[in-house]
Amino acid sequence: MAFSGLTLHTEGRMPALTGATGWLNTGPLTTEDLRGRVVVVQFWTYTCINWLRTLPYVRAWAEKYGDRGLTVLGVHTPEFSFERDIDNVRRAVEAMGITYPVVLDSDYAIWEAFANHYWPALYFVDAEGRIRHHRFGEGDFAQSEMEIQRLLPDAGADAGRTLVSVTGTGLEAAADWEDLESGESYLGADRGYGFASPEDLAPGERRSYSFPPQLRLNSWALSGTWTVGGEAAVSAAPGGRLAVRFSARDLHLVTGPLPGGGPVPFRVRLDGQPPGQAHGDDVDEEGNGVASYPRLHQLVRQRPPIRDRLFEIEFPEAGAQAVVLTFG
Repeated sequence: MAFSGLTLHTEGRMPALTGATGWLNTGPLTTEDLRGRVVVVQFWTYTCINWLRTLPYVRAWAEKYGDRGLTVLGVHTPEFSFERDIDNVRRAVEAMGITYPVVLDSDYAIWEAFANHYWPALYFVDAEGRIRHHRFGEGDFAQSEMEIQRLLPDAGADAGRTLVSVTGTGLEAAADWEDLESGESYLGADRGYGFASPEDLAPGERRSYSFPPQLRLNSWALSGTWTVGGEAAVSAAPGGRLAVRFSARDLHLVTGPLPGGGPVPFRVRLDGQPPGQAHGDDVDEEGNGVASYPRLHQLVRQRPPIRDRLFEIEFPEAGAQAVVLTFG
């Protein structure tokens, strides 16, 4: 079988999977267990929007080629502390329909063995255990699938030449790149920027904040009583609000209760009004939603034409953490 234009080089051998902190959908696997099969090693963390938009393709590859010699191996390496909680990861795996093997890499042992630096990242391993290709970030899905098809004949399989047809929905939908003018905004003190409340940010301290008279595009602010820790802003009293001015089709927020806390309700407003038809999958038209565990929530999905909007979310109870805003 000839694949014109595809030249795969050897990038080293697949490292051992030692240091894993757990496994989902399978018992422990070793590189020797995988020998003779093509392996796509996928580094991910369950709140990453870029990974979520890659997931429908990876899921489709696992289904299409799983009986033709392909193993997809998801390596879950957490970005945030709550992503180290196996129960949170297990809930995400079940909710997202992931049935391929997942190795938990909470100590970053496998991440470091691969010298990886990205979510998502894909490494394509041939039947002899050699890394033959990699892809960092989302996109380039047709090329990635052709790499799989290029490797499978060496594992004794006929991969065919057709490519999967995938249309992501909800959080997995492709971004509206043409209208996207807002970037990721971390809300914790360690990596946060764009903070616009008149009060100085006081990391680690319980403090009252207020909204400025006006927010500029891509700036955000807090109102009410909050404690801003290293990776999240936590509502320290009922009625805490977060606002951001953005320009994008979609707005997502990683939010949820603190460890040991119960579900946290919230209410969303766009330009001071319920979102109506611009509501995301995780809120209703009145803007009401509940976060049962920390994850990425889709709060806004606008219809064209896309324009600047003022987004606000209010937490009527204390104990909600707001971690990062992402857009699509």
